[in-house]
Amino acid sequence: MESKLRESLRLKFEPVAIYWTNNLAAGAKQFAKGKWGCVMMMYAQAAKGKTVAFDRETFGCMGGAVGLGFGNVYERWPGGIDCFYRFLSTGNENTAEGKAMLEKLGGNISKEGLGNFLYGERYCKTPEIAKKFVESLPMVDVPEKYVVMRPLKDVDLNQEPPKVISLLADCDQLSALIVLANYAREKTDNVTVRFGAACHQVGILPLHEAASEHPRAVLGMTDLSARENIKNQIGHDHLAFSVPLKMFLEMEGNVEGSFLERPTWKELSGDK
Repeated sequence: MESKLRESLRLKFEPVAIYWTNNLAAGAKQFAKGKWGCVMMMYAQAAKGKTVAFDRETFGCMGGAVGLGFGNVYERWPGGIDCFYRFLSTGNENTAEGKAMLEKLGGNISKEGLGNFLYGERYCKTPEIAKKFVESLPMVDVPEKYVVMRPLKDVDLNQEPPKVISLLADCDQLSALIVLANYAREKTDNVTVRFGAACHQVGILPLHEAASEHPRAVLGMTDLSARENIKNQIGHDHLAFSVPLKMFLEMEGNVEGSFLERPTWKELSGDK
């Protein structure tokens, strides 16, 4: 599918279509089985024109598995889910579970991973807040084998209908997307920003919006760890704007006749 939005916004990167399938596309890139990787590294590859795929053995990291929709994999966190709550917050340095896990891991952990395990990422102030955050996530258990991310231009909506379309946008482009998201709606709360991992923000959070009569867009790539992981692939000046297919098609249909054809946007975007 060719996108009017991409053309009008002059996006640097391809819109990424995310869909489920039991058939793996030829040449799709995957993480090695059981190996660590950040889902957003693969997302960046899709935004650059590649097809990437994940299954229950190649999701990269536990947060990635949750974000992609492979269930509450946090329950399988080494040392138990309470260790994960402390990993997000205050750390495991002074806990019996943490000390036992370190002995079990031996030297099989990176310096960065060890520091985060011991002292916490500090993204939540307390383990109790981290627990409430995890419990608030709309967990999904994908019925198909694969979650695929592919450039929208390579997707046939009749053959591979995406669950979510995600766009990488700079500040001006993001401003335009927010305006367009509200352009044809009576209410003005059609874009939401939720705390979470970047893979949550392009995966299960917009997927949850798809169940709504009037789905909202989800602003993403506010995850500092993910931004660090993919800064060399997309730079520092892009955020993600992810929408269920229904809303994306609504926005596509509203390009013509909108502000995107008027002088203000053309001047701002350099399309004079």
